[in-house]
Amino acid sequence: MECFLRVLQRLWVDADACPVVIKEILFRAAKRTKTMLILVANQPLNTPASPFIKKVQVSSGFDVADNHIVQEMQSGELVVTADIPLAAEAMEKGGIALNPRGELYSHETIKQRLVMRDFNEELRSSGMMSKGPAKLSQRDINAFANSLDQFLARQKK
Repeated sequence: MECFLRVLQRLWVDADACPVVIKEILFRAAKRTKTMLILVANQPLNTPASPFIKKVQVSSGFDVADNHIVQEMQSGELVVTADIPLAAEAMEKGGIALNPRGELYSHETIKQRLVMRDFNEELRSSGMMSKGPAKLSQRDINAFANSLDQFLARQKK
């Protein structure tokens, strides 16, 4: 009789700008589901001791962490990021992208989001817009936790 071990996909985190509350949700989920969580940043990270949590510190530089994630991730794996270009690249490679507000990026809307991001960046650089995104609300945090749980539940099937 053959025995098959189903390995859950890895979870990747663009950790430099990931809010602490989102990282804490990810830490608990990785331990609970025994799913490998990999945080990638260009600065030192504090993570709890766990065989399911790995941190990767890359050199500083523009998109170095993003490039590492895209290079190392596999199709079907989840990437947690608010970085729309990273989300687009991860999806191109067959990944699933989730932002810290609990929104799954989709192939139907990613191009529109990239255009809006570029437009807003132009407004900010010209001084016409000075604010970035709003702070995470409790509703956003709950939406993230629910989306993550749904992804992990689908992986168990």
